[in-house]
Amino acid sequence: MTPPQGLDFAVPGEAGDLAAFLGRQLRWDRTAAARIRAEGEVIAVFTRPARFGVLAVRPCRLLRPATLDITVAVGALLEAIDDERGIVAVPEPVTGPSWAGVLPPRGGWRALAELEHAPVRDAVAAVVAEFRARSESLPEGERTRAALEALAEEIWSRTLPGTALPLRAAHAAHALGFLPASAPVKLLTGGPWLRLATPLGSTVVRRAGSPTGLAVTPLKG
Repeated sequence: MTPPQGLDFAVPGEAGDLAAFLGRQLRWDRTAAARIRAEGEVIAVFTRPARFGVLAVRPCRLLRPATLDITVAVGALLEAIDDERGIVAVPEPVTGPSWAGVLPPRGGWRALAELEHAPVRDAVAAVVAEFRARSESLPEGERTRAALEALAEEIWSRTLPGTALPLRAAHAAHALGFLPASAPVKLLTGGPWLRLATPLGSTVVRRAGSPTGLAVTPLKG
């Protein structure tokens, strides 16, 4: 498949919002990759933000229909965005990481709950503060990378109160800018996946112990 030379965004400011999303990925991982899938007038950009253990999905609307499925370097994609003109050139493909071959389903999502924005943000803030306090209280000789990673796993594997969603998914959504105060927050399920979704994007996690035989189709809706 020959990718289109460029993609035109339908919504003013969308190119800048996508650039901000990609810039956050690069702050955590300069070698990050993104899988881009476009069907018709909808494009979905998938990434796996370092440190969070979740998939992130940034949807965008296109001015003209396109068909595309390509994995690219996040840095190259960011450089290819023309914010003023509202377009992005399609970079050369790269060999994708393993996560890019196993994506959440496009449809079949079932709503579990609509969440209040403030409690989600408060839960994230509370465990961020706990991690900082507990890590700083470790004796200097015990503050190793392994100890900090074990502490992070303990804290971020807890679930958002009243749900089965690991707190890491809520933390990632906050860090990626998916949780503005005005946006509704929904918890969805689809097969082995849980999804925290707002109009700006989604964070998606697999339920513990679920098998990997999944369709590789883009997330929408």
